[in-house]
Amino acid sequence: MSGTFRPHGVWTALVTPFSTDRHVDNDSLRRLIEFQVEEGVDGVLPCGTTGESPTLSWQEHDAVVETTAQEVEGRVAVLAGTGSNNTAEAIRSTAQAKEAGATAALLVDCYYNGPSTLELRTEYYERILDEVSDIPIVPYVIPGRSGCALAAADLAILHLNDPKRVPAVKQATGDLERMRLDRKLAGPALSILSGDDELTLTMMRDEGIGACGVISVLSNLVPGAIGGMVRAEQSGDAEESDRLANVLAPILQLVTCSVTSVRTLPNGQSAEVTDKFRNPVPVKTMMAGLGMLSSAKRAPLGRMNSAAVSQCRDALREVHAADPGVLGPVEEAFDVRIDQRLGDDGVWSTLAR
Repeated sequence: MSGTFRPHGVWTALVTPFSTDRHVDNDSLRRLIEFQVEEGVDGVLPCGTTGESPTLSWQEHDAVVETTAQEVEGRVAVLAGTGSNNTAEAIRSTAQAKEAGATAALLVDCYYNGPSTLELRTEYYERILDEVSDIPIVPYVIPGRSGCALAAADLAILHLNDPKRVPAVKQATGDLERMRLDRKLAGPALSILSGDDELTLTMMRDEGIGACGVISVLSNLVPGAIGGMVRAEQSGDAEESDRLANVLAPILQLVTCSVTSVRTLPNGQSAEVTDKFRNPVPVKTMMAGLGMLSSAKRAPLGRMNSAAVSQCRDALREVHAADPGVLGPVEEAFDVRIDQRLGDDGVWSTLAR
């Protein structure tokens, strides 16, 4: 395994870079991983939702995990996304990730087929624990995407039965009361990692939750600043964590980007429609705009409309104006000039449909 699993701090849910022909761009992936390591993240997560795992073949999925573990070389931990809505697939993927050198496995609740929480615990998580030994697992509770949720009681059973094998949860319910129940039932040893960038400080400061870090989307772009915010909070420097949170606020609000526009129908009617561009579309757009990677995504994900792209560009401008040091590390790591990229209309117009 790649290092010891200590579920705290900042873990970057890596985007999967693609070439213009939509193949996995391994050179860009390695460059992104090096950027993360140099900027001091505690771990990286390949093949999560941010990594477009639903449109990776299992062969590609395994290869991305293996490339990540090889590139990291034990310098930080690797939390491999291995979940599925098919228990047999999740067992195979978790075993493969362990073989590749992953430190731990992130397992999302089974999407679409929507098992009960009892079924999630007994027919999914417990089966994976039984079939794949010696690798910790992290349940990922995100009902907004999965349509089901491992209940706090069943999470507590998994953790209390084997705290070393189930040491943490990625909490992306957005429900603070639910998170408090996680803590109450599972006790103080369970590590609660925020699955929502914008809620990270709230979850860390809530004594009933006591989150110990974040699995972050936006740390693809600003790992040093996200890490600085979390470490400042952990050390009791609320002034610095608040400062960084305020600087980062414009982009932290853009994990999902919603834009309302008018559609004109073939019969002449018009209707107002809200497009919700979800992760990883906004973060990949911002990264492409700054020259960190190609904007390529796999269908059905695609380019945002011009209004949404403008929101992303304006948010980056606001962050850069507030503190140039936040985006500064991107310049050296990716050989770009931030001011030049933000000021180039041609760059951003090509990112919109």
